[in-house]
Amino acid sequence: MDALTALHTRNSINLLCEPGPSPEQLNNMIKAGLRACDHRSLTPWKFLLIEGEARKKFGDLMVKAKESADQQPISAELSAKMRSKPMRAPTILVVVAAIKEHDKVPEVEQVLSAGAAAQMMMTAAHAQGVGAIWRSGSLMFTHEMRQGLNLTNNDKIIGLIYLGTVKVAKPLPILETSDFLEHWTGE
Repeated sequence: MDALTALHTRNSINLLCEPGPSPEQLNNMIKAGLRACDHRSLTPWKFLLIEGEARKKFGDLMVKAKESADQQPISAELSAKMRSKPMRAPTILVVVAAIKEHDKVPEVEQVLSAGAAAQMMMTAAHAQGVGAIWRSGSLMFTHEMRQGLNLTNNDKIIGLIYLGTVKVAKPLPILETSDFLEHWTGE
């Protein structure tokens, strides 16, 4: 698939199944992420790979983070639902902004750079025929989630990219560029 076709047809796929991306496909995705815009070449990102049985441990971590955020135990039903979330795809990439102190590159630029890396990886997945969806949620911002993933205080979770084989593709919405482009004239 050529680059413009990949960029113009990328779509989030929420129904994924086995198999996950091959090591070569995953390596291509990471290589694409490393080409994201990066002021001063700080490389303010890192990626955590969660596969196999580690997905169950990640579900346990989600429950722990939720209980800590709520400051009380959650119901058995909600606990089971949360533990099943990482099982929705065979592979999960946690995209992390690894913020570095720099007098010319503020934190917001580094966070945006990590977000750009995530988007590049999403597009690389699509270009290789791998289904992907970028998920997030309030648990990403909790101390317990960062601690459970062995992240530092300078690390911020940008998103969870779920990867796998496309089970069902949703229709690609049609968007007109003219609906989003305004001409600024300075007047």
